[in-house]
Amino acid sequence: MLVALTAPGQTAAVSMFVDPMISDLGLSRSAVSTAYLVGTLTGAVAMPWAGRALDRFGVRRVLVVIGLVFGAALCAMAAVSSIVGLTAGFVAIRMAGQGALGLAATTVVALWFERRRGTALGLVGAIGAGAISSAPLLLETLIADWGWRRVWFAEGVVVLAVVLPVAWFALRDRPADLGQHPDGTTRDGDSAPPPQWGVTRAVALRTPFFWVVTGGISACGLLGTAINFHQVSLLTERGLTATAAAANFLPQTAASLVATLAMGLLVDRVDSRMLMTLSMAALLGALVLGTTIAPGLSAVVFGLLLGAGSGGMRTLEAATFPRYFGTLHIGSIRGAVTAINVGATAFGPLMFATLHDLTGSYTPALLASLPLPLLIAAAALFARPPAIGPAATATEREMTHH
Repeated sequence: MLVALTAPGQTAAVSMFVDPMISDLGLSRSAVSTAYLVGTLTGAVAMPWAGRALDRFGVRRVLVVIGLVFGAALCAMAAVSSIVGLTAGFVAIRMAGQGALGLAATTVVALWFERRRGTALGLVGAIGAGAISSAPLLLETLIADWGWRRVWFAEGVVVLAVVLPVAWFALRDRPADLGQHPDGTTRDGDSAPPPQWGVTRAVALRTPFFWVVTGGISACGLLGTAINFHQVSLLTERGLTATAAAANFLPQTAASLVATLAMGLLVDRVDSRMLMTLSMAALLGALVLGTTIAPGLSAVVFGLLLGAGSGGMRTLEAATFPRYFGTLHIGSIRGAVTAINVGATAFGPLMFATLHDLTGSYTPALLASLPLPLLIAAAALFARPPAIGPAATATEREMTHH
């Protein structure tokens, strides 16, 4: 549920507001894209802090703060009247919604599951992906009927009404708080809680595997955000109607659901490097097809490839890092990943808008993006997962004390 409620801060949903706001506020597409870049980058700066806060204060308390900030920011977007206010709004909704709320929601799943972590994250990711990718169709109808200002306000009310009670009443930070082990098993009264282990963020950042996985999810974020932000414009230029362009989120949703569930099932059984390569191949296929897309089958396949690549990578990152780096500092580690990913998403919309303004087409931007998934796919084949475990963590602690 919490992952689903990140939708108002995600590009797929924000993209439905772009054209109405451009028209009503008298702004250019490049100006709105620049505001989105500034907002996203500024929001990304807060992600390492959000990760550390999850480790220090617990998911429950941090989620309450995130819910308050996100809900209030969405309500405030209803009153935007200038590029300054729009930029400030983008800062808040990208920081709290796309970044911090998603980070907290997936981190709590990683803490509560161990043997079935991949499956659990796959299910959570599938529900979230379904809500995020389906949001544009609902929002298109609501914006047409209510106007974009009322819809922003309604989103804020929903976030406040759901996130706050769920965070405070339905969640606990770790299984030990309820006398349980991960995966829901109950421990005996005399047994000690299972020992927590985990390397520090500094150790994780020194492994090539961290950077390859982070590069993969950031490539999906950068390019997926760019396409989704301009999706209506891109697809209508290729001959689709505005309704058909918004409906293209449906095959993206379907593919993201399947890829997320499949990745959740496979990530604990199959070499993560191969799974990463498959995700990059799907993203590459979407970019290539985007240069020749037309109404009909090619548009559907385009959506399927784009959704599959992004959905698979999100689940792979969320499941593999707790396995290889432990959970003791997982908030800080995943906070760094989220900061880089959110930061990457900032540049995609502006890059596509600038090249489109210069050339009158999205094809140059799509072609310029091709080397990125190719390079990451090649790097994934050679990046060995780190051989880190509880013993290594104990050694690190001893070295630190000496």
